[in-house]
Amino acid sequence: MTAVTTPAATSPVVAIRAGRVRRARRRAIASLVLAALLIVLAAAMLMFGNTFYTPAQVWGVIVGQDVPGASFTVGTLRIPRLIAGVLAGIAFGVAGSTFQTMLRNPLASPDVIGITSGASAAAVFSLVVLHWSAGATTALALLVGIATALAIYLAARGGESTGGRLILIGIGIGAMLNAVVQFLVQRASEWDVSVAMRWLTGSLNGVQPDGLWPLIVGVVVLVPIIVAVSRALRALELGEASATALGVRVGATRVVLIVAAVALACVATASTGPIAFVALLSGPIATRIVGPGAPAIIPAGLVGACLVLAADLIGQFAFDTAFPVGVITGIVGAPYLLFLLIRMSRNGGSS
Repeated sequence: MTAVTTPAATSPVVAIRAGRVRRARRRAIASLVLAALLIVLAAAMLMFGNTFYTPAQVWGVIVGQDVPGASFTVGTLRIPRLIAGVLAGIAFGVAGSTFQTMLRNPLASPDVIGITSGASAAAVFSLVVLHWSAGATTALALLVGIATALAIYLAARGGESTGGRLILIGIGIGAMLNAVVQFLVQRASEWDVSVAMRWLTGSLNGVQPDGLWPLIVGVVVLVPIIVAVSRALRALELGEASATALGVRVGATRVVLIVAAVALACVATASTGPIAFVALLSGPIATRIVGPGAPAIIPAGLVGACLVLAADLIGQFAFDTAFPVGVITGIVGAPYLLFLLIRMSRNGGSS
């Protein structure tokens, strides 16, 4: 009698545990594969250029050896470019996935809802009008980006469809901020226009090692915060009522997630410009790879880094003319945005 009933009684628990193990294994394998792809892309960025350097030469520069030619090209030019691309991709990917999961809408990424537009407008104003340094520009972009996110949230809060209104209001505010940027560019001098164009398209060109510290600090501090509350983020995906029933402090959790995600997006935008659609694409791609029911914050960051590096390599070497990384990601991301809009319109506004 006992031998018959015990398996039946424990089978649901066993099935749940087995499902968790499978999801954890798939998430670990996916993260390892993405990390390996990121290493390959990083190696390609360090080796290829106007001059090709062998893996041995690149490794010699990394460990501090004096390699003629490579020490300057790889150490001074390519490594800062690589660091900026990896960290900006991680920042955009994590920020986009956080917003999309929290608001339960694939359109809810910082570049679509106007947050990066606020940071870009602040950066262009700082460079063109105030002529501030990179550190001051980053600080202003961060403050204005947070203020933009707060304005969008306050305008959209209340009612049953806060997420949908937030996206629509964010698109409108982003359009106004883009108009401000265009006005500043028209009034700027020829030299200032060339500098400002980096913030309009998103580029890794001209990255200086000293200007990377705000991005490094932002990623090192903010990404672990988001990962630490990722379980609560998954609960928020079920809705406020379900999250509250599961013991999540919805208000405090949302504040932490919004501030951290906005700060990540703004710091990345101030460092590399608004690299288009990386935040929009990283979360859905990571979810497809990892599978449903598993946290995708870290995989989304890895996907974002891979997208930025791959787009930069394509922009540098696939055409006769070199293109900024934001142009390539825009070409890839625009059709996906149209696909999302068409699918949501056919589903009556739901994703």
